[in-house]
Amino acid sequence: MLPSDPDQPNQSHSQPASHESDRGAAEPEVLQVLTTTAQLEDAQRIAERLVADRLAACVQIEAPIRSLYRWDNQVQDDTEYRLTAKTTRDRFPTLCACLEEIHPYDVPEIIATLVIAGSPAYLQWVAEQVSE
Repeated sequence: MLPSDPDQPNQSHSQPASHESDRGAAEPEVLQVLTTTAQLEDAQRIAERLVADRLAACVQIEAPIRSLYRWDNQVQDDTEYRLTAKTTRDRFPTLCACLEEIHPYDVPEIIATLVIAGSPAYLQWVAEQVSE
């Protein structure tokens, strides 16, 4: 237990301080959504569409990566571009439907991961950019 401050009223230091937001609203549930494409042009087209349609606040396109996977009963070894889109849980269903519609793959990788912590200002910015 911490010693009490003589200038402050008697306080119990055994309980952690409250970390509730002073903004009065909970932080938005932000997701990172991954997908891959074989061509840089497809990655750019998808990224532009997601941001233009306010489905993603930001989409990062990474340098070519190497992907090994099984398709049509054969192991494939391909170069791909990974896209990471920032969105909210509320916008994910629409983003997912858009990706399924415009993606050149028959079965595109679409994986969403919940961001469990981040800069409150950044998380709020993401939410504002994808608001309808």
